[in-house]
Amino acid sequence: MSIHKLIANGSFGPKEIEVMCSAYEGALIDLGISNPEDLVTELIAKSIVNVMGTGERNPDLIKERAIHALGLRKSDAA
Repeated sequence: MSIHKLIANGSFGPKEIEVMCSAYEGALIDLGISNPEDLVTELIAKSIVNVMGTGERNPDLIKERAIHALGLRKSDAA
């Protein structure tokens, strides 16, 4: 699932969408996920939106917090 599907109907501005997309893409790279249809991608996207809800706007911190919240580990290839 692309994060775009999840945030399409949200009340996010262009800058927030850019930050979330950056965090999402970085998370997929860090986790070694290359298949956008992988079921975990939806969980990652939702976790990123949740972290954004805390007021964080740094894509690197959002990515790290989202990954940590899901209890996932970075890929050795990342």
